[in-house]
Amino acid sequence: MSTRRFATALVGASLLVLAACGGENGDTAEREVATTDGEAAALPDAIDPGDFGELELGAKIVGPQGPEVKTSLSNEAGILADITSYVACPAGMEQCDPASAPEGTVYTYVHTVYPGEDMDPATGAGDGPDDIDVEMATAFKMIAPALGFTGNAGFSKAGAVAAAGDSVQVVITCDDTGALIWTVNAGDGGNQWEDAEPLTFYWQLTLPPAGPAPHYEIRANGVSGTGNGPYPGVDPGATNACAAINAQAAPQS
Repeated sequence: MSTRRFATALVGASLLVLAACGGENGDTAEREVATTDGEAAALPDAIDPGDFGELELGAKIVGPQGPEVKTSLSNEAGILADITSYVACPAGMEQCDPASAPEGTVYTYVHTVYPGEDMDPATGAGDGPDDIDVEMATAFKMIAPALGFTGNAGFSKAGAVAAAGDSVQVVITCDDTGALIWTVNAGDGGNQWEDAEPLTFYWQLTLPPAGPAPHYEIRANGVSGTGNGPYPGVDPGATNACAAINAQAAPQS
């Protein structure tokens, strides 16, 4: 697979955005190593990331749980992360109601992930003893296809630097099922994405949520934890940009 090189301007630091080939659980992702002059190697399946700090969003969808879904990502051993999610309409829309939204409306799904817990006793893990001390979180991902995905996705670049330091690298790829993966590599220096360090991720699509679904996962401490978040309903006419991205990256015979 051929590579191309690019340099990306960053917020307050040299935040490098790399492409990678994501494995089933995120732990088999292969990363290129940044060169000393600040360039990064990008594979053809890279998703050029947007910066959440630069997004202009309209009103949020208000569902049965209100404008935000607050829950946890867990496994049988306990809670690996709390997660707060919402879905917003484009800027200028003062009410976000899919029933009356114009055809072609692009919805932004936003997920703020707190390794360990969000330190709010009223939400997520709460004040119980069942959260796990997270020393290193390495990925946030979907475990179902990104239905209706437009190809636009990103994360908070300032938040990534605040959580994991100036050398943090964030990789956004599609796996072979059409699901999105955000891989976080803190690099050298001992700093990691860890307990109580929130990081916000987003993706944009043409489908409104059908309700919370257990299709989100964190990879932390070498294991995975899953949980609910807003997820679109199945629409036979909707496309998934991951299909085109994966086709472009496929080896040519």
